[in-house]
Amino acid sequence: MKKVLSIAGSDCSGGAGIQADIKTITAHKMYAMSVITALTAQNTTGVSRVLEVGPGFVEEQLDMVCSDIYPDAVKIGMLVNEEIIEVVADSIKKYRLKNIVLDPVMISTSGRRLLKDAARQVLISRLIPLADIITPNLSEAEYLTGRRIESKADMQRAAEDMLQYYQGSILIKGGHLPDSSDDLLYHKGRYYWYGQRRIDNSDTHGTGCTLSSAIACNLAKGINMQESVANGKAYITGAISAKLRLGHGNGPLDHCWEME
Repeated sequence: MKKVLSIAGSDCSGGAGIQADIKTITAHKMYAMSVITALTAQNTTGVSRVLEVGPGFVEEQLDMVCSDIYPDAVKIGMLVNEEIIEVVADSIKKYRLKNIVLDPVMISTSGRRLLKDAARQVLISRLIPLADIITPNLSEAEYLTGRRIESKADMQRAAEDMLQYYQGSILIKGGHLPDSSDDLLYHKGRYYWYGQRRIDNSDTHGTGCTLSSAIACNLAKGINMQESVANGKAYITGAISAKLRLGHGNGPLDHCWEME
């Protein structure tokens, strides 16, 4: 049994965050563990409130998990502030955690800022260099680079900007491009494009959380980075295509679409 740890915020409506990660990991027939960094009051229509978990308690959760059931991969999502980022970075080093997938959750789909501005530089300097892959969407890539991204060429330039402070793999998700939904992976000096037709479904709540967790599951199996990304994209494509249709806003995915 492979074990995957999610370090992220809670979504009480079940579509994103820790809840989406646990569903994704379970759908991959792996053992899911969680360290909660924030509690959110949210649903498919937006986020109304965020309660931050104290960094000391985040550290205690990490110690309890990693000292007992050592994870084969780690997915990192919403971190909220610089103190929690520091704790997570220190724990990665302390326990020599591996297969780190960092989804830099900064802005919700509804447009709410989920990472404090003061934490941006700490994320770049302390945590991002420890990741095996980072998976920003277009808005997050813009926030990390200060570059406007409106095309596939802009995506590649943004990845090149990130190489100034990060030497791992970079997956920039193009789901909000005006003319395609292609994703760009930079890995070991090469660029790989993953073409994707736009799926006729506006319910995409939790797609970033789900994809990063799926990639972590594949890395936990020992699958290489390019194939892990491809498998993760295949999983999320099925979850979106299932068209679950729940809620009154941007609805969640069907994480169990492959299960009979």
